[in-house]
Amino acid sequence: MNQFVSTSGKIFTIDLLIDQVRIWRSQGLITAMTNGCFDLVHAGHILSLESARSCGHKLIVAINSDASVRRLKGQDRPLNREADRARVIAALACVDAVMVFDDDTAIEVLRALRPDKYIKGGDYQPENLPEWQVTQECGIEVEFIPLLSGYSTSSIISSVKE
Repeated sequence: MNQFVSTSGKIFTIDLLIDQVRIWRSQGLITAMTNGCFDLVHAGHILSLESARSCGHKLIVAINSDASVRRLKGQDRPLNREADRARVIAALACVDAVMVFDDDTAIEVLRALRPDKYIKGGDYQPENLPEWQVTQECGIEVEFIPLLSGYSTSSIISSVKE
């Protein structure tokens, strides 16, 4: 992750972000975190990120690495490289920090950062959320936010191909 140069000051390595979360916590700020591929940013992503930001004072977005996206979505993904995806998300006003992670789930990121809240879309519930157990172990509150119907990167890609 050291190849990321943040012109916004919002793109972090995991170690630097751990320090930043400690600073925010010492200031009494509530940290919220969400994660995803964010391969082709659309209105559904924007609504989700804005909603996630409203759950805390600071919003951390963990973005799946290119290798992780390929494992999760297939060999024809991602459409945009991880450095570019990180820059796009970092440019959003509702986002305070961005990091890229290589695992297929955010379990280790949550364990390392221990944000106050973990925000996921309403398509998840405790029983199908891979990170549920670590949130319970670490005392991280989970909030499920509604999704904007009809928006998904996969469906947009299918429409473009047609």
